[in-house]
Amino acid sequence: MKKLLTITLIVLLVGAVPRPANAQLGVSIVYDPANFKSAVLRYLQLIAQLRQLQATYAQVLNHYNLAVQMSRNIPNMASRYGASSTPWRYATARDLYGNATPWLNGANSGLVPSVLNGYQKATSTLRAYSPTLLSLMPQSEVQRLEADAATVELVDGAAQNALEAIGAIRANAVSTTSTIRNIQNDSLSNGANLNTEVGVLNKVNATNVLSLQNAQDTNKLLVALLEQQTILSKQLRDASTNITNADINRRQNTVAFGQQLTGNIGQTFNSYRLP
Repeated sequence: MKKLLTITLIVLLVGAVPRPANAQLGVSIVYDPANFKSAVLRYLQLIAQLRQLQATYAQVLNHYNLAVQMSRNIPNMASRYGASSTPWRYATARDLYGNATPWLNGANSGLVPSVLNGYQKATSTLRAYSPTLLSLMPQSEVQRLEADAATVELVDGAAQNALEAIGAIRANAVSTTSTIRNIQNDSLSNGANLNTEVGVLNKVNATNVLSLQNAQDTNKLLVALLEQQTILSKQLRDASTNITNADINRRQNTVAFGQQLTGNIGQTFNSYRLP
């Protein structure tokens, strides 16, 4: 490009130099000051244009070199940054009486029927008091029993929800691991079709979406833990309330109970005779 600009400048200058002209009386050189001044100005303009073209060429070349440098991949990406993931393990346990396997099926699949069936077979059944028995109890005792039963039922519901979330995460672990592996392989690849600007943005977007999904699964587990913790707080609260209520009841009825137990003991002893 520099050579072409130099040749163009020389041709223009040669065309602008005053040429000899034939006079009427013999051969002589005619000098035109206006033409010479115009040629000098044109020469200066060409010099300025040449310098501007040189600066533009240098700027374009710098941008091109920067683009080439920015497009180079790190060599040996796979060996330098490749990492192995820990495989997911499915839940296993001994099944002495045949009631552990249904639980494991729910914990490994996340299917609601399997979760409910497994939980019911692996836990003790909560029996209900008959209406006759409840009618013979004080109202405060009935309220305590109903609160205890509600706690057990809430524990069951929270445990089943947690079991369903754990099973769903385990069931999707294989496909999630495969997706992570594909993103890793594409990110570490030196292939030109995987390192275009759009290709890199696609990989970034896929990674962000996968991160959102994993965060959502984490939130599900955290909610399940918080739910169980809330129920545990209720259980502790009920236990403390029952202790307080029992103490109040004991203090209020101690005198009456004592009189019932010891009121007739003296009279009984006085009237007692050996056979």
